[in-house]
Amino acid sequence: MADAGPIIALCTDFGSDGPYVGQMRAVLHQHAPRACVIDLFSSLPAHNTAAAAYLLPAYAADFPEGTIFLCVVDPGVGDVQRRPAVVRADGRWFVGPENGLFDVVVRRAHRLDYWHITWTPDRLSASFHGRDLFAPVAAMLGRGEPPPGVPAAPVLKTPPWPDELAEAVYIDHFGNVITGIRAASVSAVQFVTAKGRRLSRARTFSDVPVNRAFWYENANGLVEIAVNRGRAADVLGIAVGDPVEIENGGPQ
Repeated sequence: MADAGPIIALCTDFGSDGPYVGQMRAVLHQHAPRACVIDLFSSLPAHNTAAAAYLLPAYAADFPEGTIFLCVVDPGVGDVQRRPAVVRADGRWFVGPENGLFDVVVRRAHRLDYWHITWTPDRLSASFHGRDLFAPVAAMLGRGEPPPGVPAAPVLKTPPWPDELAEAVYIDHFGNVITGIRAASVSAVQFVTAKGRRLSRARTFSDVPVNRAFWYENANGLVEIAVNRGRAADVLGIAVGDPVEIENGGPQ
Protein backbone atom coordinates (compact mmCIF):
# COMPACT_ATOMS: atom_id res chain seq x y z
CA MET A 1 0.00 0.00 0.00
CA ALA A 2 1.41 3.39 -1.02
CA ASP A 3 2.16 5.94 1.65
CA ALA A 4 -0.53 8.54 2.10
CA GLY A 5 0.22 11.91 0.58
CA PRO A 6 0.60 15.10 2.59
CA ILE A 7 -2.36 17.07 3.88
CA ILE A 8 -2.81 20.55 2.46
CA ALA A 9 -5.48 22.52 4.36
CA LEU A 10 -6.97 25.56 2.64
CA CYS A 11 -7.84 28.57 4.83
CA THR A 12 -9.22 31.51 2.87
CA ASP A 13 -11.80 34.29 2.89
CA PHE A 14 -12.77 33.53 -0.72
CA GLY A 15 -16.15 31.97 0.01
CA SER A 16 -17.44 28.73 -1.47
CA ASP A 17 -19.70 30.13 -4.18
CA GLY A 18 -17.05 31.46 -6.55
CA PRO A 19 -14.16 30.04 -8.60
CA TYR A 20 -11.23 30.98 -6.39
CA VAL A 21 -10.94 27.98 -4.09
CA GLY A 22 -11.46 25.69 -7.06
CA GLN A 23 -8.69 27.42 -8.99
CA MET A 24 -6.27 26.93 -6.11
CA ARG A 25 -7.27 23.29 -5.78
CA ALA A 26 -6.60 22.83 -9.50
CA VAL A 27 -3.05 24.15 -9.08
CA LEU A 28 -2.46 21.85 -6.13
CA HIS A 29 -3.79 18.85 -8.06
CA GLN A 30 -1.51 19.65 -10.99
CA HIS A 31 1.66 20.12 -8.95
CA ALA A 32 1.07 17.85 -5.92
CA PRO A 33 -1.40 15.19 -7.13
CA ARG A 34 -0.77 12.90 -4.15
CA ALA A 35 -1.75 15.54 -1.64
CA CYS A 36 -4.96 15.28 0.32
CA VAL A 37 -6.49 18.76 -0.01
CA ILE A 38 -8.94 19.77 2.73
CA ASP A 39 -11.11 22.89 2.79
CA LEU A 40 -10.69 23.89 6.43
CA PHE A 41 -11.98 27.46 6.08
CA SER A 42 -13.32 28.97 2.88
CA SER A 43 -15.33 31.69 4.62
CA LEU A 44 -12.93 33.39 7.00
CA PRO A 45 -14.12 36.96 7.67
CA ALA A 46 -13.29 38.95 4.55
CA HIS A 47 -10.11 41.04 4.74
CA ASN A 48 -9.86 40.34 8.49
CA THR A 49 -6.33 39.09 9.09
CA ALA A 50 -6.66 39.44 12.87
CA ALA A 51 -9.68 37.13 13.05
CA ALA A 52 -7.90 34.53 10.94
CA ALA A 53 -4.72 34.86 13.00
CA TYR A 54 -6.51 33.76 16.18
CA LEU A 55 -8.47 30.98 14.49
CA LEU A 56 -5.47 29.35 12.80
CA PRO A 57 -3.56 28.08 15.86
CA ALA A 58 -6.74 26.74 17.47
CA TYR A 59 -7.83 24.75 14.43
CA ALA A 60 -4.36 23.76 13.20
CA ALA A 61 -3.76 21.86 16.44
CA ASP A 62 -6.01 19.01 15.27
CA PHE A 63 -3.81 18.29 12.25
CA PRO A 64 -0.69 16.13 12.31
CA GLU A 65 2.81 17.48 11.98
CA GLY A 66 3.74 17.89 8.34
CA THR A 67 0.36 19.38 7.42
CA ILE A 68 0.62 22.35 5.07
CA PHE A 69 -1.79 25.22 5.72
CA LEU A 70 -2.32 27.29 2.59
CA CYS A 71 -3.67 30.52 4.04
CA VAL A 72 -4.92 33.46 2.03
CA VAL A 73 -6.54 36.43 3.71
CA ASP A 74 -4.75 39.09 1.75
CA PRO A 75 -6.35 42.55 1.54
CA GLY A 76 -2.95 43.97 0.56
CA VAL A 77 -2.40 41.62 -2.37
CA GLY A 78 -0.06 43.15 -4.93
CA ASP A 79 1.55 45.52 -2.41
CA VAL A 80 5.30 45.03 -2.61
CA GLN A 81 5.62 46.04 1.05
CA ARG A 82 3.91 42.84 2.25
CA ARG A 83 6.13 39.85 1.62
CA PRO A 84 5.17 36.22 1.01
CA ALA A 85 6.26 33.85 3.75
CA VAL A 86 6.59 30.23 4.80
CA VAL A 87 6.42 29.33 8.48
CA ARG A 88 7.14 25.99 10.12
CA ALA A 89 5.64 26.06 13.60
CA ASP A 90 5.78 22.95 15.78
CA GLY A 91 6.18 20.80 12.69
CA ARG A 92 3.27 22.26 10.71
CA TRP A 93 3.73 24.45 7.64
CA PHE A 94 1.97 27.75 6.92
CA VAL A 95 2.17 29.46 3.53
CA GLY A 96 0.73 32.89 2.85
CA PRO A 97 1.19 36.65 3.07
CA GLU A 98 3.24 38.32 5.78
CA ASN A 99 0.46 40.62 6.96
CA GLY A 100 -0.19 39.47 10.53
CA LEU A 101 -1.92 36.28 9.43
CA PHE A 102 0.71 34.09 11.11
CA ASP A 103 1.55 36.33 14.08
CA VAL A 104 -0.28 34.30 16.71
CA VAL A 105 0.99 31.00 15.31
CA VAL A 106 4.53 32.36 15.49
CA ARG A 107 4.18 33.73 19.03
CA ARG A 108 2.73 30.51 20.43
CA ALA A 109 5.13 28.12 18.69
CA HIS A 110 7.66 26.11 20.68
CA ARG A 111 9.64 25.25 17.55
CA LEU A 112 9.82 27.79 14.75
CA ASP A 113 11.45 28.32 11.37
CA TYR A 114 10.62 31.20 9.04
CA TRP A 115 11.37 32.01 5.41
CA HIS A 116 10.66 34.81 2.98
CA ILE A 117 9.60 33.38 -0.37
CA THR A 118 11.94 34.53 -3.14
CA TRP A 119 10.71 32.22 -5.90
CA THR A 120 8.64 33.92 -8.59
CA PRO A 121 6.37 31.97 -10.93
CA ASP A 122 6.32 32.57 -14.65
CA ARG A 123 2.76 33.84 -14.27
CA LEU A 124 2.02 36.13 -11.35
CA SER A 125 -1.16 38.16 -11.51
CA ALA A 126 -1.38 41.33 -9.46
CA SER A 127 -4.53 40.20 -7.64
CA PHE A 128 -4.47 36.40 -7.19
CA HIS A 129 -1.30 35.38 -5.38
CA GLY A 130 -3.24 32.55 -3.77
CA ARG A 131 -3.39 30.74 -7.09
CA ASP A 132 -0.19 31.96 -8.72
CA LEU A 133 2.29 32.05 -5.83
CA PHE A 134 1.08 30.48 -2.60
CA ALA A 135 -0.54 27.36 -4.07
CA PRO A 136 2.59 26.41 -6.09
CA VAL A 137 4.76 26.93 -3.00
CA ALA A 138 2.42 24.75 -0.91
CA ALA A 139 2.66 22.11 -3.64
CA MET A 140 6.48 22.25 -3.48
CA LEU A 141 6.34 21.58 0.24
CA GLY A 142 3.85 18.79 -0.45
CA ARG A 143 6.39 17.15 -2.75
CA GLY A 144 8.97 17.28 0.03
CA GLU A 145 10.97 20.16 -1.41
CA PRO A 146 12.50 22.86 0.81
CA PRO A 147 10.87 26.28 1.05
CA PRO A 148 11.77 28.31 -2.04
CA GLY A 149 13.15 31.27 -0.16
CA VAL A 150 15.63 32.54 2.39
CA PRO A 151 15.56 32.08 6.18
CA ALA A 152 14.39 35.22 7.92
CA ALA A 153 13.39 36.60 11.29
CA PRO A 154 9.61 36.72 11.71
CA VAL A 155 8.09 40.09 10.89
CA LEU A 156 5.23 40.72 13.32
CA LYS A 157 2.68 43.47 13.70
CA THR A 158 3.76 46.55 15.66
CA PRO A 159 2.29 47.10 18.18
CA PRO A 160 1.66 43.38 18.66
CA TRP A 161 -1.83 41.99 18.85
CA PRO A 162 -2.91 40.83 22.35
CA ASP A 163 -2.49 37.25 23.55
CA GLU A 164 -6.28 36.86 23.56
CA LEU A 165 -8.51 38.75 21.11
CA ALA A 166 -11.63 39.78 23.02
CA GLU A 167 -13.98 40.02 20.09
CA ALA A 168 -16.07 37.87 17.78
CA VAL A 169 -13.84 36.39 15.09
CA TYR A 170 -16.15 33.93 13.32
CA ILE A 171 -19.84 33.08 13.06
CA ASP A 172 -20.53 29.52 12.00
CA HIS A 173 -23.39 27.98 10.03
CA PHE A 174 -25.48 27.62 13.20
CA GLY A 175 -25.02 31.24 14.24
CA ASN A 176 -22.63 30.36 17.04
CA VAL A 177 -20.14 33.13 17.76
CA ILE A 178 -16.49 32.11 18.09
CA THR A 179 -14.19 34.54 19.89
CA GLY A 180 -10.43 34.97 19.84
CA ILE A 181 -10.17 34.04 23.52
CA ARG A 182 -8.80 30.69 24.64
CA ALA A 183 -11.18 29.13 27.14
CA ALA A 184 -8.25 27.98 29.26
CA SER A 185 -7.63 31.64 30.12
CA VAL A 186 -11.14 32.08 31.55
CA SER A 187 -12.39 30.71 34.84
CA ALA A 188 -15.49 28.53 34.77
CA VAL A 189 -17.18 30.98 37.16
CA GLN A 190 -16.49 34.05 35.06
CA PHE A 191 -19.00 35.55 32.65
CA VAL A 192 -18.77 36.60 29.04
CA THR A 193 -20.52 39.85 28.22
CA ALA A 194 -21.53 40.74 24.67
CA LYS A 195 -23.99 43.36 23.48
CA GLY A 196 -24.97 44.10 27.06
CA ARG A 197 -25.80 40.47 27.90
CA ARG A 198 -23.84 38.74 30.64
CA LEU A 199 -23.63 35.03 29.90
CA SER A 200 -22.71 32.19 32.23
CA ARG A 201 -20.74 29.14 31.24
CA ALA A 202 -22.23 25.75 30.38
CA ARG A 203 -20.57 22.52 29.35
CA THR A 204 -22.68 22.07 26.22
CA PHE A 205 -26.01 22.93 24.60
CA SER A 206 -28.12 20.31 26.35
CA ASP A 207 -27.07 21.65 29.76
CA VAL A 208 -29.20 24.79 29.34
CA PRO A 209 -32.89 25.31 28.49
CA VAL A 210 -33.96 25.79 24.87
CA ASN A 211 -33.42 29.40 23.72
CA ARG A 212 -30.99 30.13 26.56
CA ALA A 213 -27.79 31.99 25.62
CA PHE A 214 -24.54 30.86 27.24
CA TRP A 215 -20.84 30.50 26.59
CA TYR A 216 -18.79 27.34 26.47
CA GLU A 217 -15.40 25.99 25.50
CA ASN A 218 -15.76 24.86 21.92
CA ALA A 219 -14.16 21.75 20.48
CA ASN A 220 -11.06 23.72 19.53
CA GLY A 221 -10.52 25.36 22.89
CA LEU A 222 -11.95 28.82 22.16
CA VAL A 223 -14.66 30.73 24.01
CA GLU A 224 -17.85 30.41 21.97
CA ILE A 225 -21.22 32.06 22.50
CA ALA A 226 -24.29 30.01 21.63
CA VAL A 227 -28.02 29.71 22.10
CA ASN A 228 -29.51 26.25 22.61
CA ARG A 229 -31.42 25.55 19.36
CA GLY A 230 -31.07 29.15 18.29
CA ARG A 231 -28.70 31.49 16.46
CA ALA A 232 -26.65 33.43 18.98
CA ALA A 233 -25.48 35.96 16.38
CA ASP A 234 -29.10 36.86 15.58
CA VAL A 235 -30.52 36.62 19.10
CA LEU A 236 -27.79 38.80 20.59
CA GLY A 237 -27.12 40.93 17.52
CA ILE A 238 -23.41 40.05 17.37
CA ALA A 239 -21.27 40.54 14.26
CA VAL A 240 -17.64 39.69 13.58
CA GLY A 241 -15.48 42.35 15.21
CA ASP A 242 -17.88 43.11 18.04
CA PRO A 243 -16.14 43.21 21.43
CA VAL A 244 -16.70 40.77 24.25
CA GLU A 245 -15.66 41.11 27.88
CA ILE A 246 -14.72 38.66 30.58
CA GLU A 247 -16.26 39.64 33.90
CA ASN A 248 -16.80 38.46 37.45
CA GLY A 249 -20.20 38.73 39.12
CA GLY A 250 -23.71 37.47 38.67
CA PRO A 251 -25.64 37.29 35.38
CA GLN A 252 -28.05 40.05 34.46
